[in-house]
Amino acid sequence: MTVRLKRVYDTPDVVDGLRVLVDRLWPRGVTKERAAVDLWLKEVAPSADLRTEWHHNPGRFDEFAERYRVELEPNPATAELRQLIAQHPTVTLLYGARDPEANHARVLKDFLTSP
Repeated sequence: MTVRLKRVYDTPDVVDGLRVLVDRLWPRGVTKERAAVDLWLKEVAPSADLRTEWHHNPGRFDEFAERYRVELEPNPATAELRQLIAQHPTVTLLYGARDPEANHARVLKDFLTSP
């Protein structure tokens, strides 16, 4: 099982495996064809309130990550994503954020792959 991260704006690749968009909102300027998304699992994204409060402020990323993990624990979409990961050799989590380090997809991947 491999879980990868990739911006939805990057070119799809055969090594991506199952491509799952994990943003609550569809990314601006990307057609569904270009995105090549196999599944849009928007329910696993941070809540609108949390996303708005954080507003991609890198200085508050640790606080955001902690609160997002709390949201993920009881979320049924998290269990659905775990099942998909178990069923596919490679799953790529797609996100729209510009920052490859301070984004919810990184927190999600760590949450899903931590023992």
